[in-house]
Amino acid sequence: MAEERMSAEKLAFEDFEPGRRFPLGPKPVTAEEIVEFAREFDPQPMHLDEAAGRASILGGLAASGWHTSAMLMRMMADSYILNALCEGAPGIDLMEWRKPVLSGDTLQGYSTVLEARPMRSRPGIGIAKFRHEVENQRGELVCLSENSVMIRMRPAPDINMSPEMTA
Repeated sequence: MAEERMSAEKLAFEDFEPGRRFPLGPKPVTAEEIVEFAREFDPQPMHLDEAAGRASILGGLAASGWHTSAMLMRMMADSYILNALCEGAPGIDLMEWRKPVLSGDTLQGYSTVLEARPMRSRPGIGIAKFRHEVENQRGELVCLSENSVMIRMRPAPDINMSPEMTA
């Protein structure tokens, strides 16, 4: 019963109406996390070393685009995903890294619901398409992304009548 009560309090598909915006961040970006992510997943010089970053077209120690995407995912999770009946995502429709994310930047932005519809192939599940816009502290767009998320619908109300009501 505790799980049902918890689920009832979470955002359901019906709460994701087109036009609804969810704030993202703020997320400070440190040199340490840029290097840590790069060592593990994208070990290019401009992501590992400040001097190499300055010598590159990025202008400083820069987060990998994949790191930027991972930070976007975390901001989405903190903003609404973890408080919703989400069932996963079928993919990413758009992912653009418009400007470098540098050590010392602070990221923030919005996820906006673009459209929402019930899924024909999965009763009780809807799919909402989002546009994510992430800016740095100077208001520069650093990441633009669009993707759809599958979200459970609220259960239909129980309309069973008790025997007393049918008499």
